[in-house]
Amino acid sequence: MSTFQLDALNAMSEVDFVAAIGDVFEKSPWIVESVAQQRPFKRLADLYTALAAVVQTAPMERVLDLIRAHPDLAGKAARTGTLTPDSTAEQISAGLHRLSELEYDAFHRMNDAYKARFNFPFIVCVRRHTKGSILRSFEKRLSHDTGAERGTAIEEILRIAALRLDSRVIAPDKLPLNGRLSTHVLDTYSGRPAEGVAITLLELTSDGVNRIVTTATTNADGRTTTPLIGDRPIPFGQYELQFEIGAYFSKLGVEQAEPAFLDIVPIRFGISDPEGHYHVPLLTSPWSYTTYRGS
Repeated sequence: MSTFQLDALNAMSEVDFVAAIGDVFEKSPWIVESVAQQRPFKRLADLYTALAAVVQTAPMERVLDLIRAHPDLAGKAARTGTLTPDSTAEQISAGLHRLSELEYDAFHRMNDAYKARFNFPFIVCVRRHTKGSILRSFEKRLSHDTGAERGTAIEEILRIAALRLDSRVIAPDKLPLNGRLSTHVLDTYSGRPAEGVAITLLELTSDGVNRIVTTATTNADGRTTTPLIGDRPIPFGQYELQFEIGAYFSKLGVEQAEPAFLDIVPIRFGISDPEGHYHVPLLTSPWSYTTYRGS
């Protein structure tokens, strides 16, 4: 996907401006067309605010057209490869490209039930979700009234557009869209940061087939070189950090029982704020450990 400097967007013809970012709203370039004459925008936030205002003040028939321009989640278009590039990447980010047949059936049933009730597709910003949290949102939102769901659909569309815009436009500012998950390990036995601890971050799933999100090794400060998750929302869900503590103390030559009392230390936690900062440290000896939510 091409990126553009904000100054370059401001200097483009209206046709080129719409061609550059007109698809940040799914198959609805009229929204970007509506703000072309408001240029120049000094900040990315100003451009986004102008676009959001167009959506929020549009006539109801245009709003419904915008909502209905979105595809079903894990629907026919996804299975036949006919989604837009943005929608494809977004559905992949939540693992919707690798569902089991039972999961496909669950999404199909939910999509049909939702459209039968509201007469428009279920829309959620999937970059903020796991497949499990999407299904839970389906169930919760099916109990809402139509007016509330229209409002929620627009909120989700604006989140989707904001993430697309933020990744497409290079500007002095960034939109406040990204969360951060970090960790560090303190060796309380030696009284120093624990260097060389192997870490695995898992996304926990209801079917028990947990997904590895990332792996890392702590540096001399007991931290990972980069956040475990950064520069994107942290999807709603349950996670587990696994710290290979037994191997760490073995390499230090610490005398341990056979087998060691602590081998892999797991810490399970939930993410309820995709744009939040979650710091999940581990304080450990060969025989004990503790954690807390830091910042």
